[in-house]
This record gives sequence, structure tokens and C-alpha cells, in this order.
Amino acid sequence: MRAQGRLLPPQEARALLARIGREGETDLLRRHLDSALAGVASPLVPGNRVELLVDGPQTHESMFAAIRAARDHVNLQSYIISADEVGQELATLLRSKREQGVRVNLLYDSAGGRDTPKEYFDGLRDADIAVCEFNPIDPTKTRGAWRINNRNHRKLLIVDGAVAFTGGINISGVYSAGSFGSGTRSPSRGWRDTHARFEGPVATEAQRLFVDAWRSQRHCDKLEEAHYFPEVAPRGTRVVRLVASAPDYGSETYATLLSALEHAERRAYLTYGYFAPDERMLEAIKAAAQRGVDVQLVLPGFSDFWAPLAAGQSHYDALLESGVRIHERTDALLHAKTAVIDGVWSTVGSTNLDWRSFVHNYEADLMVLSEDFGKALEELFAADVAHSQEIRLEAWRNRGLRQRLKEWFARQWEYWL
Repeated sequence: MRAQGRLLPPQEARALLARIGREGETDLLRRHLDSALAGVASPLVPGNRVELLVDGPQTHESMFAAIRAARDHVNLQSYIISADEVGQELATLLRSKREQGVRVNLLYDSAGGRDTPKEYFDGLRDADIAVCEFNPIDPTKTRGAWRINNRNHRKLLIVDGAVAFTGGINISGVYSAGSFGSGTRSPSRGWRDTHARFEGPVATEAQRLFVDAWRSQRHCDKLEEAHYFPEVAPRGTRVVRLVASAPDYGSETYATLLSALEHAERRAYLTYGYFAPDERMLEAIKAAAQRGVDVQLVLPGFSDFWAPLAAGQSHYDALLESGVRIHERTDALLHAKTAVIDGVWSTVGSTNLDWRSFVHNYEADLMVLSEDFGKALEELFAADVAHSQEIRLEAWRNRGLRQRLKEWFARQWEYWL
């Protein structure tokens, strides 16, 4: 665990958690800290402020406010950057900051950006904004190995090296309506998603992920000089870890979530837009329910792509039989990726509960050890449950042959979805 540039020994880390834990809950924090300290390279970092952001309008407003306040640099990475109204607002803001002398670097995934007109990115380059296309689909654009199946799914914004964001929300107008108001939602509008704003020493970890990803793209221009790694003073009391996934070293998110589930004692609430986990993760979820943990999932009732939805539904029977409760959000397209366990261990990020996120993609998630943050995420989970339909085992077993065939077919391909 690092604090102001040094690694804290486990004893000191536990003492820190004991100080911030409330009476009666400290043991839970300690036990989850024990699991968090093991098996993952990313450091636990104290001294941060974390804000939960719900849906696109709130998230985009917070991100754009942070960009407007930038004084030295803006580093933005997104799987999708659309040229719609949200993307145009971003472009105008970035051009304005560059005119003020702020260094602006934009990294987007080639597959995620395939529907964005080339003119959009060219316009940013014309404004002296550095733009990098991650792992181009076109092999003639690369200067190294062509890795078309390895996509950068991270959504990171780092401003002046001290304020950062991560989560599931792209730069796109599909989020512009939010998901809890009145009206009909669809795959093209009103997506339900979650993001987090964090400031303090852990922002350095987000910056490191961004810089490393940019430098891995040999076809992109070198990052221009800026004050990317300032000394960041504590901004709050949150103990957090930015966990990452990459095809070269695996998924820290997978390891930490698996450990948290195996150590869960009271409740485990998971919200995922794509759900097609491997056998070990499935067994951890079922085992938690079988030992008396209140395990509940909020999953999508419809999606922008039918196959991942059907692949996840192919596991419902075994999960329901083990005691897991499943709720499908049917009034908005669910795209969030969050978990909260025992009310003290939480994650918000870009990682789905599927093979693609765990094996093929580059991902980033913020893990938070905090009762207050856990409570906020549990309240959000309850709101999603209130807007969902619960799947019951008896009714599920009476589903039709067409649905069963879709599940079977998607299950054969879930590794690649």
C-alpha cells in the first residue's frame, strides 16, 4: 500500500482501516483488507476523495467541469468517442483548453471508434490536440504486432495528474437521457451506467495506465511534455486501489472480485451489463449464496447485442437453484459494471463479468474500501432492483424452446463475445 510515495506494510495498512472504520464494522473492513492486500500488484492508496456518478448526464457534466478547470494537461481515454452532440461538446471544450495552452491528449480504441467519422479526429488534430488510435483495425497503420482482438475498453480521464475518472460511461449521446426518469428507453437512448470521480494520490495510478497505453502504440506521436506526475497531496480519507486488466498480465479486477466473493459474509450485490463468467467465478457466486450470503445480481433485460445477453441467461438455472436472486433491468439498457460486498468493499469501472473483459481487453476499475461509499452503492443497487423484474426459478424453467436454443448457441461462443 503506497502513501505519498512509499509502500505501507500490512500492519500499518490494517491500522489505517481500523481508524476509518465505524464501531461494529471494523472487523468486516479488516477481513476485506486482508483479502485486498494479497495477490494483486496495484497498490492500496489512502488519502483520496471518491464521488459516485450515476448515468451519463451527471458524469459528462462532472467530467467537462474538471476539463474546464484544467491548468496543465488533460488526458482522456475512451472506448467510444462519438461525433454526436456529446462528442461535439467535448471537442469544443478541448479546443478551448488547447487555445489556453493546456496540453490535450486523446486516446480512443479503433474498434470502439469505427463509427466515428475520420473528420472528427482530424478536426481535433488540426487544433493541435494529440490523438492516438489504439490497436488499429487496419493492419497497415500499426508499427508492431497486429492485435485486433485486444481492445482498450478503459474509460479514463486524468486532469493535471490529480483528478481522475473511471467507469463504464463512454463519450456518447446514448447516455443523454439518463435511466431513472419517465419515458421509454432503448438501445439508442437512456442507458443505465455508473462512473466514479476520484482525486488524490491514486490519480497517479490512472495517469500511469494512460501513459503506458499511449506509449505502447508505436504508430502514435510521442506524448508532448507536461507535468504528468506531480506530487499529489491527500484529498480525503478513502482507501482505494485502481485495478487494471491487460492481455499480457491478466485481470486484477477478476482476482480481487473473486477474493471478495470468497470472503463475503453477509451480502454481495453485483450489477453488470454483460454477464458471461467463467466456471470459477460462477462457482464463487453460487458458493457464497449456498453458505448463506445474500447474493443478488442486477443484469440487463435487453441489450444492444443479443448474444452476450443469451450467454448470461444460460447460467440462470444453476444460479437460481443455488439461491442467487436475479433481477433484470427492462426499462433501460443496463451498461454498468459495479459490485458491493458486505457494504465495505466496492468496485466501479469498465470491466464486465465476461471472458472478453477478463482475458482479451484492457480495463480499469476503482476498488474502494469504505462503508460510506459502500452504502451509496447499495442504495443505487436497491434503486436498480426497484426498476427491475425478478427472475423466479419455476417461471424460468418454463421458458420456451426458442429462448433455450438462443442460450445454447450463445454459450458455445461466450469466450469470444
